Amino acid sequence: MTINAQAPQLDGEAAPPNVFTDLPSDATPKVPDDPFEPLSVGAMVDRVAAMAVEKATHPWAFLVRSLVGGAMVAFGALLALMVSTGVKTPGVASLLMGLAFGMSFVLILVSGMSLITADMAAGFLAVLNRAMSVGSYAFLVVVGLVGNVLGALLFVTVCGAAGGPYLGAFAERAATVGTQKAGQPFWTALLLAVVCTWFLQTSMCMFFKARSDVARMTFAFYGPFAFVIGGTQHVIANVGFLGLPLLLNLFHPIAPRGTIGWGFGDHGLLTNLGVTTVGNLIGGTLFVALPFWIIAQLQRRRI
Repeated sequence: MTINAQAPQLDGEAAPPNVFTDLPSDATPKVPDDPFEPLSVGAMVDRVAAMAVEKATHPWAFLVRSLVGGAMVAFGALLALMVSTGVKTPGVASLLMGLAFGMSFVLILVSGMSLITADMAAGFLAVLNRAMSVGSYAFLVVVGLVGNVLGALLFVTVCGAAGGPYLGAFAERAATVGTQKAGQPFWTALLLAVVCTWFLQTSMCMFFKARSDVARMTFAFYGPFAFVIGGTQHVIANVGFLGLPLLLNLFHPIAPRGTIGWGFGDHGLLTNLGVTTVGNLIGGTLFVALPFWIIAQLQRRRI
């Protein structure tokens, strides 16, 4: 038996409103936007690509931003060498180097300056999004690389000319680290450069995925912190790590420079920069930008 009776009503008493039938038929509950919820992968990809397009459309501003960014990276290398001078335990020395170097990428991202390895990944996302041509991407990479190298070289030149606290034990530490990086075989240096930007540009993408300032700074710090501790190869950081002992020896011949040279020979600065540039490009594009772009496309596909 089915009961289908209404409750009795008193004369003159209005029937209570039906809270369900009185709502519009198309009304759906909306969850308020959480300002601390990370952006979706697709929104992050679009945001990073837009940043690369903005840089490419203002080439002179981009060059200046790259000069400043290169100096910031070299500053991180200087601090990393300073805090690890005299530390005999390799793990502890690497940890201190990472902690000191980590803030360099935070400074670059928060201040809006440019780092070529980040631009490699960001520009490739713009190409995949069809927001940038391949020619514009090549221009972005060349200008960013030149600007970063010159900015970092200018900074270490000033430090090398200054001498002072950068002589003695510091100079010995710089020569040791520089010789170690310059002396790695081709494939070792190339693959460590791939790993470097795999760390670093993932943290860059997380920076643009996050919404809160604390989260952004944490992600920006983690990238360089990880690649320095991991002993990897970064093209602009190596301008600092290899350039400092070379320039200290140039201005102060008593400072050691190990087996590092300036040119394309064994242990040469230019050789190292060439190898690490290729490795950093592979890591940032194929191992970071491409997977994030594919994920974004798959999530946007309607089944």
